[in-house]
Amino acid sequence: MTERYYVVREDLLPEGIVKTMQVKEMLQRGEAATVHEAVERVGLSRSAFYKYKDGITLLDQMERERIVTVAMDLEHRSGILSRVLSTIASLEGNVLTIHQSIPLQGMAGVVLSVDTANMGQPISGLLEALRRQDGVRKVILTGQG
Repeated sequence: MTERYYVVREDLLPEGIVKTMQVKEMLQRGEAATVHEAVERVGLSRSAFYKYKDGITLLDQMERERIVTVAMDLEHRSGILSRVLSTIASLEGNVLTIHQSIPLQGMAGVVLSVDTANMGQPISGLLEALRRQDGVRKVILTGQG
């Protein structure tokens, strides 16, 4: 399944998602010291915050932020990670960090931090290019910033 992104006007969003963004903004501005404090102030459960926090970002923040975190499941075969890294480089992305788990049942989890400042296309183009690679089973954008 292809990951899809939407631009949605705030008044159309469910209350839990709007409050999650309020908590993230409070933490970023230093108006709350902990998640617990911030969720109490906006009237949101911690479980709802953790459920939605990685899935919502203000559009203007996305435009300014250039480092993304991408999680992938790769088949445990020679050269797959190398091809993934080459794909990112060909799109002018710069890999900052690589974390790979030990392969289990023929699959390895890989998390990359990628600087996208010089990429001439949107992040969705990078994700699609990675999904098309042989041996790449799953690609998820897990964070920005």
